[in-house]
Amino acid sequence: MADGGRMKGVQGAGGGAGDEGEGNEEAREELELALSLGRRGWHLPPRQEPAPRSLNWTAVLPEWNPDAAGSSQVAERALGGQSISSLAFHDMLGVDEEDEDRDLQNKRLRVRRFGEESPLHSGASATPFGSESSFLPISEECVHLKLSRFPEHELEFGLSLFPNDGSESPRDANNEKVDDAENSGGRNSEDVGIRMDLSDDLLHLIFSFLGQKDLCRAGVTCKQWRSASVHDDFWKCLKFENTRISLQNFVNICRRYPSVTELNLHGVINAETLVLEAIMFLRHLKTLTMGKGQLGEAFFLALAECPLLTALTVTDASLGSGIQEVTVNHDGLRELHILKCRALRISVRCSQLQILSLRRTGMAHVSLNCPQLLELDFQSCHKLSDNAIRQAATACPLLAKLDMSSCSCVTDETLRDIASSCPSLSVLDASNCPNISFESVRLPMLIDLRLLSCEGITSASMAAIAYSRLLEALQLDNCSLLTSVSLDLPHLKNISLVHLRKFADLNLRSPVLSYIKVSRCSALHRVSITSTTLQKLVLQKQESLSNLSLQCHNLIDVDLSDCESLTNAICEVFSDGGGCPMLRSLILDNCESLSIVELNSSSLACLSLAGCRSMTFLRLSCPNLQHVNLDGCDHLQSAAFCPVGLESLNLGICPKLSVLRIEAPNMSILELKGCGVLSEASINCPRLTSLDASFCRQLVDDSLTRMAEACPLIEHLILSSCLSIGIDGLSSLHCLHKLTLLDLSYTFLINLKPVFDSCPQLRVLKLSACKYLSDSSLDALYREGALPLLVELDLSYSSIGQNAIEDLLACCTNLVNVNLNGCTNFQELVCGSDDSSSVDMPVDFCPPSSSPIKSEEISERSGRLLEVLSCTGCPNIKKVVIPSIANFLHLSKISLNLSTNLKEVDLTCSNLFMLNLSNCSSLEVLKLDCPRLTNLQLLACTMLQEEELESAISRCSALEILNVHSCPKINALDFGRLRLVCPSLKRIQSSLIS
Repeated sequence: MADGGRMKGVQGAGGGAGDEGEGNEEAREELELALSLGRRGWHLPPRQEPAPRSLNWTAVLPEWNPDAAGSSQVAERALGGQSISSLAFHDMLGVDEEDEDRDLQNKRLRVRRFGEESPLHSGASATPFGSESSFLPISEECVHLKLSRFPEHELEFGLSLFPNDGSESPRDANNEKVDDAENSGGRNSEDVGIRMDLSDDLLHLIFSFLGQKDLCRAGVTCKQWRSASVHDDFWKCLKFENTRISLQNFVNICRRYPSVTELNLHGVINAETLVLEAIMFLRHLKTLTMGKGQLGEAFFLALAECPLLTALTVTDASLGSGIQEVTVNHDGLRELHILKCRALRISVRCSQLQILSLRRTGMAHVSLNCPQLLELDFQSCHKLSDNAIRQAATACPLLAKLDMSSCSCVTDETLRDIASSCPSLSVLDASNCPNISFESVRLPMLIDLRLLSCEGITSASMAAIAYSRLLEALQLDNCSLLTSVSLDLPHLKNISLVHLRKFADLNLRSPVLSYIKVSRCSALHRVSITSTTLQKLVLQKQESLSNLSLQCHNLIDVDLSDCESLTNAICEVFSDGGGCPMLRSLILDNCESLSIVELNSSSLACLSLAGCRSMTFLRLSCPNLQHVNLDGCDHLQSAAFCPVGLESLNLGICPKLSVLRIEAPNMSILELKGCGVLSEASINCPRLTSLDASFCRQLVDDSLTRMAEACPLIEHLILSSCLSIGIDGLSSLHCLHKLTLLDLSYTFLINLKPVFDSCPQLRVLKLSACKYLSDSSLDALYREGALPLLVELDLSYSSIGQNAIEDLLACCTNLVNVNLNGCTNFQELVCGSDDSSSVDMPVDFCPPSSSPIKSEEISERSGRLLEVLSCTGCPNIKKVVIPSIANFLHLSKISLNLSTNLKEVDLTCSNLFMLNLSNCSSLEVLKLDCPRLTNLQLLACTMLQEEELESAISRCSALEILNVHSCPKINALDFGRLRLVCPSLKRIQSSLIS
């Protein structure tokens, strides 16, 4: 036959040129699986004795690309875009004509290392072979592949199947033994690669992870791999889906492996013919998959030749001749799937059949004689009549599962007949059946019922459904006429109610109910649920829901987001005694009808009331409450948290909150900023460490006093913009023995004595924008040694004077961070011999070598710990001079930007890293002796000359970043000079650099 001719691995020259051209043309048009079976299978016909040059290699295997497997286009691209044609054997191997007669019978193919490129692709000449030996070391047990132009979904691979007896020597076309390197001992070390010796057990384990096409490739590697790859364990399942295979090849595969248990021929051309020819060898076949083609009566009759067949699947095929009935008759078949097929009539006579699926099959009539059938699927069989479905289902008395969804002709009469004939029916899917009302149907054994998109289902149908006392799962989605559901079923676990436009009332009673899905039911206004198993209830976006009753003793999570009609009575449901004793999480976001929320729950841990804009009163008595969300509750006027288990509370912005009570034994952080009208606050939090009451303008001294007495562990207290706090309130801070940070910014304070007397342990004091502070207000700091632990002082935008600033910097040697931003009375900063610390040892003092003094010792003597000095936006400051005698040994950052009147800066600071003089438009004199300065910002210093800049940076040996953007007197052509003066410069920022 033609297929047999195309399977030859070597073609003699005796064939005419026309035959050879025809074979090459067929090789381009058809992909086949070729295999040689040696002594145990079919044999190639006796080889002619042509000249060696007449040998042709029938295909070239391109380098495997797993992303494009099966594409003939990939093969063409691998060969430069040319079509595949037969290649002369010596051309494929790269053998010169003068070497054709060389006897290389004792040579074997070199086993390349993994990842080594094939000579065919690399351009290197392959190892030559003589005409007397096989073109592969396996002689006639070879693989030849033919590439063709098929879509990429078609597979292109070849099977090399060899005798299991590894001791047999390879044979040539005349059935004579051919010696290889292992038999003859004539091994050539130049042609032998690394030897991959793996134990048989290990190799078997590795090959068990390979597919058929990979096993074929592995089989041509060496003798050991060949023997392992053809083991019967790997060929019990033959999968040729969407693959072309010749008849002779398929027959020989089945003959070679009679123990095949699974066969997949879906999408294989002439699959019926293949099965009919090889059916006698498939005595152990258990699973058969067919599809895409024509299957006649002969195919189904031939199935009797496979007595062990238990599962048959036929997909997208035409059955029979289109006129006569197709009969499936098999005594051992257990599963039959005929999907998306075309037939006039189908008759199934299988005494042991248990599962039958005819899904989406276009047939007008079906006849069943399957007394053991348990599952029947008629989904989307649009041509079947109501009577045909009734006769087929009632003929199966043991039927337990029936799917007739999208069979629009089914009526209640059919369901009643099925109920009486199939008393064991437990699963029924009648979705998309508009003629079903289910009102008079009685199915006592029903467990799973699906009635999606059934327009005839109404509230009257619930009585019939309630008759199914064993029902566990119910789906009623898209039943547009359903108005109410009232069920009392002891075994109901799951129910789904989605997109029911008229659905208004839900009443469920089931002790095992565990899942409820209710969505897009815009008319639902009443829900009553009783269950001892339900743990989570989600009723989001039920705009009309106003009445909720729950008796769910194990309910943990409830989500009622966007239920706009919920009233204040909902709080009783979730409080102790309301039916949800185990509730831990409650979400009532955007429930805009809630005005008064009072919850008393011993189990509640998480509560979210975000977006409840109508809520004015909140009272929570939840001792285990851990998280609460009140974002967007901007109309809240009174709140009480007594008691709660909160560790932190942020009330966000509650501009109308006036009364607050908190009793939280575990709370450590409380934020009240934004509660602008809060006047009465009772806070009893013994573990509170941080309180932020910013902008609580009406918070009075009495509230602060009670707070300080009840919360003695406060460390950080922020009273910024608390304008009603006075001396009495500040005096009460003596109770806070651990207070380290106090923020009194934006207040009207004049006298700070209560702070100095009550808070000696303060480390951070913020007095920003305290406009009424005078110089004498800070006398205690630099004259009396008040606040000895103070390290950070913020006097930004205050009215503090020049003298007070000088005294602070001179006497308060423990200050590390000083903020003087925007101080209008600050005119100059000149540190010299007049300072109280001028007697300290200067930084440039060099003691004799006999008595070395470390810089740390100098620092200790000087006592100056200042590191950061910020004077941003001081409009009247004109001069800043810090000489070495000032001993600012730790000063690392100075900010003088936006000081528009600053003219002179003279700094000698050994540890300064960053200096910001941006927008100092009057700066003319700049002197720097800062060996560690790395960042100098001079943005918009319009008066600064380049000579002054050059002189300034010449003593900054570590400078890396220089910003002279918008400095018109700094010439871009002189940047080279700047780098010569300061070689460490890495980046210059300038508007003159493109």
